[in-house]
Amino acid sequence: MEMPIPNADILARKAAIVARLRAVLPADAVIDAPEETRAYECDALSAYRCAPLAVVLPRSTAQVAAALQVCHAEGVPVVPRGAGTSLAGGSMPSADSVVLGLARMNAVLETDYSNRFIRVEAGRTNLSVTGAVESDGWFYAPDPSSQLACAIAGNIAMNSGGAHCLKYGVTTNNLLGVTLVTMAGEVVEIGGPYCDAGGLDLLGVICGSEGQLGVVTEATLRILPKPEGARPVLIGFDANEVAGACVADIIRAGVLPVAIEFMDRPCIRATEDFAHAGYPDCEALLIIEVEGSAAEIDEQLGLIRQIAERHAPVEFREAQSEDEARRIWLGRKSAFGAMGQINDYMCLDGTIPVSALPQVLRRIGELSAEFGLDVANVFHAGDGNMHPLILYNANTPGDLQRCEALGAKILTLCVEVGGCLTGEHGVGIEKRDLMAVQFDAPDLEAQMRVKDVFDPGWLLNPAKVFPLAVSAGRRAG
Repeated sequence: MEMPIPNADILARKAAIVARLRAVLPADAVIDAPEETRAYECDALSAYRCAPLAVVLPRSTAQVAAALQVCHAEGVPVVPRGAGTSLAGGSMPSADSVVLGLARMNAVLETDYSNRFIRVEAGRTNLSVTGAVESDGWFYAPDPSSQLACAIAGNIAMNSGGAHCLKYGVTTNNLLGVTLVTMAGEVVEIGGPYCDAGGLDLLGVICGSEGQLGVVTEATLRILPKPEGARPVLIGFDANEVAGACVADIIRAGVLPVAIEFMDRPCIRATEDFAHAGYPDCEALLIIEVEGSAAEIDEQLGLIRQIAERHAPVEFREAQSEDEARRIWLGRKSAFGAMGQINDYMCLDGTIPVSALPQVLRRIGELSAEFGLDVANVFHAGDGNMHPLILYNANTPGDLQRCEALGAKILTLCVEVGGCLTGEHGVGIEKRDLMAVQFDAPDLEAQMRVKDVFDPGWLLNPAKVFPLAVSAGRRAG
């Protein structure tokens, strides 16, 4: 089959844009060969792909500004990209866009233990932020499961959380300031290393804005002293709903673990085959970690054991060594990779009130049967951030569409019980047409007016977040 020949006008425009970018950036910072841009045609939502017009890989804020000035002058859409680990299509390009990747911007710029902050370039990976300070007894709290690979830029764009967000909060609770480059190429400093920075609280607008308002190139992050000690326990149950009820009772009792993680049987089996963490044979599993002094840990775990015993656990295993603690967490940290070895899947991230966990888990099981697609559940149970993994076969016609329809039902259910569409993955392309489930027309209009202020031409991260039907007019000018 012959490949279609690109229109000569399109090729000429691409050549002109690439030439202008190369005029302001180093030679190795601009990629336009199809075989090289293919690596950027999707993110972790790999069911959808589109090759970009070109890719730029700057090494400094000044180079980011120069690239954006060119694209702004040419009217070229720009898709900011951290590490490409987005599960919602947040960094998927369009055919007429330039991908602006921050992977080369990964330096530590400043560390200040007296004032408890670290300033880094936004392409630095999440885990390596802690890596830069842990030898001095400090850490960076947000810890997404993809923390080995995901970039701070993406964490800020999606307001990412992680297993320990129950106690320490998500990115917005640990972000002090950013250097932001607007679509017009203007460099803006927002917030700063100290509490209560002057001016409008624009940091709260930027964090979680999914690359719609500007490109974050540097970030000032709160760092914390390592706790005196920490200890996880593993609790097995014979039903998902029972595990959910146990979580609700722990939160209701006023106990505040540092993390409460949930895994169901399909996920337990997959992670055992993959990571050999030594998990028990049960229907549902909770991993609960507490921290503090030895006495504090013993007291908290004693209360948790009392609560768990009301729900007849099939196993209650307390880590007795660092190696046992590592193994308890090993399976949970490996869960997404383990599931990917056995099936294509779509990972959702709706949030719900913790009290609704038993009801929602039961209903997800019913919906799974209705649609004929298995669902594996692994999520941050302590703050109700669900991560149902809908399993499907990408090679079976209609399976992806059925998977998306089931996903829409589950996310709608989350909103109906008082939750929301996304806890940390963002809206991207995955949930944009569900935004009307959570927000009415005036709400969406207010959100789009904010984008109008920062990006009047709607060139940043096009066709994301907002339903296409309501944003088309703004993108058209």
